[in-house]
Amino acid sequence: MILSTLTFTLKLIDMFRNLSSVMLLAALAAPALLPAQRLFTRDAKVYFDATSKNSPERIEATAKSGTLVIDLASSRAEAAILVKSFLFEKSLMQEHFNENYMESSKFPKATFKGKIEDPSKVNFNQDGTYEPTLSGDLTLHGVTKQVKVPVKVNVKSGKATASTAFNVVLSDYGISVPSVVADKLAKEARLSIEATLEPMK
Repeated sequence: MILSTLTFTLKLIDMFRNLSSVMLLAALAAPALLPAQRLFTRDAKVYFDATSKNSPERIEATAKSGTLVIDLASSRAEAAILVKSFLFEKSLMQEHFNENYMESSKFPKATFKGKIEDPSKVNFNQDGTYEPTLSGDLTLHGVTKQVKVPVKVNVKSGKATASTAFNVVLSDYGISVPSVVADKLAKEARLSIEATLEPMK
């Protein structure tokens, strides 16, 4: 009886030892797997153009420090950029952009939260060119609106380059255009975004 109990106890200890080893291996493997499930960049380029047809000068700016994360498992995507990171050719335009229109001190970031609507149309693990649709909430100037935009994705050697371009109606986001500059500033702005994504480390 004592021998049987001892044998059972030893088997139980051995079973827990094996289980602990498996759990330890899983815990060690998990951090290595998670980065591969997300693509990320801090260098997304965002181009802003609000030049009206009658404007004698370009009303445009570029920012090169946007962040973008795509979770491959859920097809979720999130992006953000500091409004003050947009650079104009003329400092006066930049000042008006930040102080009068975007009020960047009050609303410092522009953000997007959404997902790839048709994830079957893109394979981030296989080289090729894909054209899925991205939909979600775009927040500008403290106002959030739903958007749906086409995206072009080029996958090559483990990296993915994503780009999109779409228009936003300034008044939809509470951005008013004073009559004094109505001939220069368009009612709709064109946003163009390009990002090279790599596995998150």
